[in-house]
Amino acid sequence: MGEHIRVEICCGSAADVAAAAEGGADRAELSSCLYFGGLTPSVGTVEAACAAGIPVMAMVRPREGGFCYDADEGRIMVRDARSLAAAGAGGVVFGALTPAGEIDLELCRRIIEAADGRETVFHRAFDLLEDHWQRSLTQLMELGITRVLTSGFAATAPEGAGMLAALRRFAGGDIEILPGSGIRADNALELCRRTGCDQIHSSAGQLRRADPSEGLSRRVSFTPELPPPAGFGRTDRAAVSRLVGEVRR
Repeated sequence: MGEHIRVEICCGSAADVAAAAEGGADRAELSSCLYFGGLTPSVGTVEAACAAGIPVMAMVRPREGGFCYDADEGRIMVRDARSLAAAGAGGVVFGALTPAGEIDLELCRRIIEAADGRETVFHRAFDLLEDHWQRSLTQLMELGITRVLTSGFAATAPEGAGMLAALRRFAGGDIEILPGSGIRADNALELCRRTGCDQIHSSAGQLRRADPSEGLSRRVSFTPELPPPAGFGRTDRAAVSRLVGEVRR
């Protein structure tokens, strides 16, 4: 089974995508602000990331927090999807819900149209829809979404393995199920065996890098409400390589 498992790495920069590609990843999900769960990356970042030679799925998410968007935010998301596709992204990643806890079908349709034939991925906003997951997954299939990123309604994908298997069976091949959250080299292959899924989404590992400007003042901070961690994250190429090697051994 291992040689067929595709590995997607969650990346926060063009450098991360390059490291993921060098580590053997098949695909990258590219966002900005991974600390907030991933926001829309810049067009310049997408253009640079595409030079790594693997498909880049670009996040379309205009702000942190939840996934209920007003009309202005929806228009921004549609414009971003169009721009990211034009910049070379192989697909766009998004999720949109109504205040009633349903998929925002109209906004999804507009984003799919703006993606202009690229792949479309409904992200882990789906994991908020456990109470009516069959209807929700059917709606995503009817929309023509390529795949759904999900932990199986659990804190991590290994914990949600049973539901991931159920989602895959229900999908019947009409939409791809992409397990994500808490997947590492030491549990990835077993997760794929338990779920029957042939692809995984992982951050693999983040190295911390220092930015020299952070120590210039003891009084001024541009992230006063956030806990440390100092520096910024970088994808660990060695960790990606270990993950890829493990699922393909």
